[in-house]
Amino acid sequence: MPRDLNQGPVAERVAALNARYRHHSATSVLELALKDQDLGQVALVSSFGSESVVLLHLVSVIAPQTPVLFIDTKMLFPETLQYQRDLADHLHLCDLRTIRAAQPRLSFDDPDGTLHQFNTDACCALRKVEPLERALGEFDGWITGRKRYQGGQREAVEFFEAEGDLRIKVNPLAHWGPEDISDYMINNRLPRHPLVAKGFASIGCAPCTSPVKPGENPRAGRWRGKQKTECGIHFINGKAVPMTKDYAA
Repeated sequence: MPRDLNQGPVAERVAALNARYRHHSATSVLELALKDQDLGQVALVSSFGSESVVLLHLVSVIAPQTPVLFIDTKMLFPETLQYQRDLADHLHLCDLRTIRAAQPRLSFDDPDGTLHQFNTDACCALRKVEPLERALGEFDGWITGRKRYQGGQREAVEFFEAEGDLRIKVNPLAHWGPEDISDYMINNRLPRHPLVAKGFASIGCAPCTSPVKPGENPRAGRWRGKQKTECGIHFINGKAVPMTKDYAA
C-alpha cells in the first residue's frame, strides 16, 4: 500500500502543488514528481501509444530508474507490442513492468475473447482497470499523458489531481498542444508509433480502435459509434469507473 506521508488529505496537497507549480514547465512538474520525496513512490503508466514517447523520453532523461507500467491487454495491435519493445531498448528503460490480467480471470470471464463485442466496459475492467489497480497498490502517485487539448473534461485537467485519498495523479503535459508534442518528437528524433502514419491518432486495443478523419477529435477513433470514450483507468473518488462521452475524464 502507498505509504502514509502524514501531510494532510490528498486533495489539500494537490491544491498546494497546483498553486506552487501553476506557471512551471512540464519538465519542472515531472522533476518534482520523480524526485521530490513529498510525493512518495511514483510510477509512469504508459500505453506506448501515439504520443507516449514524449513522457517516456523525459522520464528516461530525468530519472531513468522510474518504474514504467505497461498494460498488455492481450488485444493490442502487433505494432504496439513491437513499438514497446523498440522504445524500451531505444530509451534504455530499466524498470519496465508489463501488467496483465490473471489468466484464470480471463479464462472465466472472457474465454473466447469476445467480451468486448457486447460489453466494452466489462472488457476494459477485466483487462485494464483491475490489473492497473493492483499494480498501483505500491505507489503514492502515478504519471499520465493526459492533455487539455484532447477535449471533454480533459479541457480542465491540472498538473496534479487527487484520486480520493489514495494517491496523486500527475499530468506534466496538461498544457501542451499537438504542436508541442510534434516539435518535441522532431527535435529529439524520437520514433513515432507506426500506426500514426495510417491515420491512428489515439491507439488502444485493436478491436476498439480505428483511424480518425482530418478535423476529428484525436480520440474519435476509440470505441467509435459508442458513448464510451475512456477505458476507466482514471479515477473518481478513489475508484476506477467506466467513462462515457457524458463523463470523459
